[in-house]
Amino acid sequence: MRARLLPLLVILMAGVLLALGFPLAVALAAGQQQRVVVDRIDDSARFAALAQFVIDAESSGSSGADGRRQTLQLELARYQELYGIRVGIFYRDDNAMARSPGWWELPSSGEGRDAFQAALAGRRSHDPAQVWPWDAHGKLLVASPVVLDGDVVAVVATESPTDQMRGRILRGWLLIAAGLAAAMLLAFGAALRLTTWVLKPVQTLDAAAHGIATGRMNSRVAAAGGPPELRSLARSFNEMADNVEEVLEQQRAFVADASHQLRNPLAALLLRIELLALELPEGNEEIASVRTEGKRLAQVLDDLLGLALAEHASAEISLTDIGALTTERVAAWRPFAEEKGVRLTGTGRAAVTGWADPIALSSALDAVIDNALKFTPGGEEVEVSVSGEGPSVLVVVADRGPGLTEEELQRVGDRFWRSGRHQNIKGSGLGLSISRALLAAGGGSLSYEKNPPHGLRVTVSVPRTDPHSA
Repeated sequence: MRARLLPLLVILMAGVLLALGFPLAVALAAGQQQRVVVDRIDDSARFAALAQFVIDAESSGSSGADGRRQTLQLELARYQELYGIRVGIFYRDDNAMARSPGWWELPSSGEGRDAFQAALAGRRSHDPAQVWPWDAHGKLLVASPVVLDGDVVAVVATESPTDQMRGRILRGWLLIAAGLAAAMLLAFGAALRLTTWVLKPVQTLDAAAHGIATGRMNSRVAAAGGPPELRSLARSFNEMADNVEEVLEQQRAFVADASHQLRNPLAALLLRIELLALELPEGNEEIASVRTEGKRLAQVLDDLLGLALAEHASAEISLTDIGALTTERVAAWRPFAEEKGVRLTGTGRAAVTGWADPIALSSALDAVIDNALKFTPGGEEVEVSVSGEGPSVLVVVADRGPGLTEEELQRVGDRFWRSGRHQNIKGSGLGLSISRALLAAGGGSLSYEKNPPHGLRVTVSVPRTDPHSA
């Protein structure tokens, strides 16, 4: 969940920071340009005042008009030399009164021409278009009117280079970017802390639920951290787990008590049947049938008691040589297989270790091998192989019996379930259920699949690492 929640929070915070950063960057650039424009307007006002003296002297025919024009030209030249800004004073017909450099002319079209026309109309030109740091050839042209006796007689125009301004904008943007990066790092840290605070109870709850699902019924959640809603959920989960554990304990106790209580009357009943058989002719079919059903009922009661104990007993897992244990069980079952005319072989790795309860694993292997030999006809083979690739040790028992259909594969291992095609074969339908419960207590599992061209393949899996060490 963190992998989905954390990027979502980061994207959201990045969007907020960018939404704040872009307007700030634009405002910074506009402010820097406005500062330059205001300076040029102030400079233009000074030059306009000087131009008024020149025009006034020329219109009155004063002998000092040429001197004033030369003074104005010197002022413009010093200004251009000092600041690198082109400046000129132009009459309404575009002829220059004075300018620096001497070759500079007003543009014939575009934004510069529009500014000149606005100044002739007595208005200050509109703010120039924004110059960005990547506009290497950008210029700022500002035009201001020269007014004499209420009439616009000339225009002061300045064309400023933008290198310094663009440099200031770029430096400001770098500072903004650094600030946004720092804010993003702080936001990421806050998001990480927030997701940890929110999701830690969820992870604890998931671990507890997994523990209960794998048989550790004492798994609980400490409802001490996280949001109030999750603390409430943790308390509800603990209450549910307590109730489930109590119900299962009651069920186990009932099954165990019922099995135990029924065994004594059943034993007495079987004894009376044996005594009755002594008074009847030997080989009486009814007595033989009753004796068989009685023994079958006794086996079912024993299996029920074993299942109740297996589902609630804690596994004592340890590092076990699975290969050696499997070889031992194959050797123990080989005489029975030879008696049936079935070849029982063991293959795979002779030494591979895994974490399991040796007694529980032995019982599970016995149940699976017994089931394979039971359904495999004489002349066929049952192969038991051991492999240790990946995170689990696998013991595969493959037989050449009739196998199961797809529908039957979905039900195999259920309590009391037996295939309708094999009802005549001895069994209670609890052996594989007991094996599954014994393995699950230690982190193992049972799985079933077809064994082409016919037969069943049962895989016993145990972990290679301690499942309780996490």
